[in-house]
Parts: sequence; C-alpha cells; structure tokens
Amino acid sequence: MSRSRPAKPYHHVNLRQTLLEAAVALIGEVGPRAFTLREVARRAGVSHNAPYRHFASKDDLLVAVAAEGFERLAVSMREAMGPATSARERLILCGCGYVEFALRWPQHLLVMFDLPTGWRERGLKSWTGPRIGEDAYRVLLDCIVAAQHAGDLAAGDPQPLAWAAWSLVHGIAKLITGANLPLSPSAAAEFTRGAAQALIAGLAPGLPARAVPGGR
Repeated sequence: MSRSRPAKPYHHVNLRQTLLEAAVALIGEVGPRAFTLREVARRAGVSHNAPYRHFASKDDLLVAVAAEGFERLAVSMREAMGPATSARERLILCGCGYVEFALRWPQHLLVMFDLPTGWRERGLKSWTGPRIGEDAYRVLLDCIVAAQHAGDLAAGDPQPLAWAAWSLVHGIAKLITGANLPLSPSAAAEFTRGAAQALIAGLAPGLPARAVPGGR
C-alpha cells in the first residue's frame, strides 16, 4: 500500500519574505502579468492557501514587491552618494545609484513601473505602509535642492528639474535592462555619469527653472 503524499507545510519561518523572493524569481521568468499566487506558493514550498496569510490577492503581492523595490532603490542611491564631496557630485552619484539598482534588481523595476495603474489602485487599498516611492523620490529631490543652493542648477521650482533627472536615469536603466544598450555594469556607470554631467550643464543657472504646466 503506497503512502499518501504529505501535505505541504502551511507555516514557514519567514513566510512573507519567502513569498516575496519566490514572486520576484517568477517575475523574472514570466513577467509581472503572468505569474499567479498558486505558482508562487508552489515555488515557496507551501500550500496554495498559505500566501493569503499575508497577501489578500496577487495585486497585494505586487504592491509589496514594488514597495520592497523602492526601499532598495532609496538605499542604493544613498550608498552611491557616500563618497561625494559636493552637491553636484551627490546628484551625479544619485543617478548612478539608480542605474545600479536597476541592474541588480531588474524584476523589481518591472513591477515598480511597468504595470497599469489599475493594479496599484486595487493593491493600495489594503496597503498600510508609507506612500510607495516617496522616500526614493525624496532622495533625488533633496539632491536637486542642494545643487540649486550650491549654484549648480538654476533656481526656482525643483520639481521640473527632479523630473528631468529622473527621466534621464530611468531611461538609461530601462534601455540597459532591456538589452537595448550593450553596456557592462562599469560602462553603464560611466555612461550614466557622463549623461548626468551633460544634464546638469544644460540646467545650469541662466534661466530660472519653470514649473511644468499641470504640475504641482
């Protein structure tokens, strides 16, 4: 008489983190749209009902992955800025930290920016943490304001300048992670540094920064 297969364990030492890691790995294979909670549970080695202890739906799990990504992004930018000795250098290295994050965690980048707004709205209904991405954006905005005070950037509303800087490094990150820029990590850092220097030169004092129509 054959023995019945034992049920998968329901509990886990750190179930939430295990599920996050399984989700990120699966996203790397099938993308953020195609993965399912059932497959995440299978890969995590738990029952298919276990994820619901921490995530009410697939959208909730995606929100958690995005939040983890933005937390890591903020850390990456702060760490990259460590050696800087001037506001200008901090801004340049902040951009390098953004690209470094994307190269290290491309699956998080996909979830953070590449899904329709609908999933965010659904998932955020049960989200109790701080506004997702606020800390990471604040790192960049503070760099912009410091560079304005140092005279490296034009005075005025810092938001349009932050958006310009963000657009630059995000574009580089997406092109590299999408294999559209054939750059090694070291070459990517050098390219980002040069592009950031060119942007700062273009936004140097001369004309005041103007608010973007419809912006805050």
